[in-house]
Amino acid sequence: MKLDLTGKTAVITGGNIGIGKAFSLALARCGVKVVATYFTSEFEEFAEEGQTIYGIPLDATDSEQVNDVMAQAAEKLGGKIDILINNAGGLLGRVKIPDMSDEHFHAVMDVNFSSTFYCTRAVLPYMPDGGRIVNLSSLAAHDGGGNGSVIYSASKAAVIGFTRGMAKELGPRKITVNALAPGFIANTTFHNTFTPTAVQEAIVGKTPIQRAGTPDDVANAALYLVSEMGSFITGELMEINGGLYFA
Repeated sequence: MKLDLTGKTAVITGGNIGIGKAFSLALARCGVKVVATYFTSEFEEFAEEGQTIYGIPLDATDSEQVNDVMAQAAEKLGGKIDILINNAGGLLGRVKIPDMSDEHFHAVMDVNFSSTFYCTRAVLPYMPDGGRIVNLSSLAAHDGGGNGSVIYSASKAAVIGFTRGMAKELGPRKITVNALAPGFIANTTFHNTFTPTAVQEAIVGKTPIQRAGTPDDVANAALYLVSEMGSFITGELMEINGGLYFA
């Protein structure tokens, strides 16, 4: 989808691969100047002609580093950050509760939930009234996820509660805060690493649309929320799952 968002600026955590890269490209195509943070993989220039996408390394689970990077991003983007997409996150590993270490528990909560809190808090001094925040939850927040993903599911459920609370807190500033809950999005590092091919095929077979989702499906939903079309929507969770789950 192509909208005219010229003059807007955005930070996308984990914005260099998978769904995050789709966010970066979708916004850049609409004229947004983007900072895409990266951590687990190197940043490779992927901006298309006429687009502005800066890469800044960030461990979004490190509060002080988040504060520093938001200041750097604001400087690169002309002093303001209109849009924040909290995309950084991951499963980290399928571990059942009896076998789970404290370290794994905290790591999963930090990468999915603490990162969302840290980045939201850090961006607010640079976000003008009328800004947009989009958080990444998951279908797993509703159905408990697959085998060995209890804490991942819990962390993504926490994102929903945080989203709704922040929508109320930031409402007076006309800043909208919404969340996306992707279902099975194929050809991503997440599923290529943690979901066997047979399981992926079974999920598609149960999906009414009869296909897997794509990163662009998720990015298009975000475009709606960050544009003027979504200006009266806040505190909502948008389901992107091809009918696999109905809220």
